[in-house]
Amino acid sequence: MLKTLDPCRLFVMGASGSGTTTLGRAIADKWAIPHADADDYFWRPTSPPYKEQRPPDERLSLMREVFVPRNTWVLSGSIMGWGEDLMAKFDAVVFLTLDPETRMNRLRARERIRVLELTEAGGFDEAAHEEFMSWAQGYDNPDFAGRNRSRHEQWLAMLSCPILRLDSSTPVNDLVQAITDSPG
Repeated sequence: MLKTLDPCRLFVMGASGSGTTTLGRAIADKWAIPHADADDYFWRPTSPPYKEQRPPDERLSLMREVFVPRNTWVLSGSIMGWGEDLMAKFDAVVFLTLDPETRMNRLRARERIRVLELTEAGGFDEAAHEEFMSWAQGYDNPDFAGRNRSRHEQWLAMLSCPILRLDSSTPVNDLVQAITDSPG
């Protein structure tokens, strides 16, 4: 088992809805270091959001410019398939897992809020929403063509840094304590 960590370059990953962004922010706050989410680099800022991808070289260039050179940071999300150049920068990785039903319930609750906000702003795209939810549902199917648990496991096997695997059904404060070994 991985010992608890001091502030470092930490990557927090897992399925959509597993809590990677929430945990990443909480750890960064605890350590008082920068947090970045891969989606902020993957997607161009648009209204509504998540409509236009940045090219991979642009994502990496922006990441290298904004935070990668720092001594400590927390990155959350997924960079599989485009961010492998960053793997050597990780001091450790946290891989969050969650049973599929709980994860999809969390995701549906989050998306209900997002749908209301987008609808009020006049930017809700029902087809895109349905496509995203279907994509997220496929994560636990090893034959799914998109990002899935099996591919994440293969990706993790390429890492040379320590990997801490945590069940994200545990409260966030408890996960932070398990990683940092200090309450809160």
